[in-house]
Amino acid sequence: MVDPSHDRAKRPVSAALAGPYGHPFHPILVTVPIGAWVGSLVFDIASYLVREPDFLVRGAMWLIALGVIGALAAALVGFLDLFAIPPGTRAFRIGLIHMTLNLLVTAAYTANFLWRHAGHRPDSGVGGGMLALNAVSLVALGVSGYLGGKLAYRYGVRVAEESTQAQGFVPLHRPPGSTG
Repeated sequence: MVDPSHDRAKRPVSAALAGPYGHPFHPILVTVPIGAWVGSLVFDIASYLVREPDFLVRGAMWLIALGVIGALAAALVGFLDLFAIPPGTRAFRIGLIHMTLNLLVTAAYTANFLWRHAGHRPDSGVGGGMLALNAVSLVALGVSGYLGGKLAYRYGVRVAEESTQAQGFVPLHRPPGSTG
């Protein structure tokens, strides 16, 4: 039997800030850092393949910065979603791990940006350490994303009840020849 507090994890702490029932803002906002950081890794790798890598190195640095800003915005609404989960549950524990990983990844990308901005010459290509930090951070982000997916798709955090979801599968029109 499901604990009635399970319904609490489906409702936002503040619909104006975290998104209305069944449509949270956190999953929308996480696309910004994910896309920016994947793009930065692509630019880093591509910087090894061209003769003049400065535009790719600069682009990667600014994609990292954009990702950090996007991650901070996603974290703000993510905190609100976490507060909707009852403490002492598996979902809450996974939410804490998800949050911690995301904060560590954001800190790693912030450090990577500062390292690049502190005087690295873009015309020499991205350094191996910077590339490695980018790749390791992205792997950690993938693990965190898996946990976020588990929260939504397995435990239903901030996902509409099945009865609400079923409304999307009611036929709009009766098939010809049907009765009822």
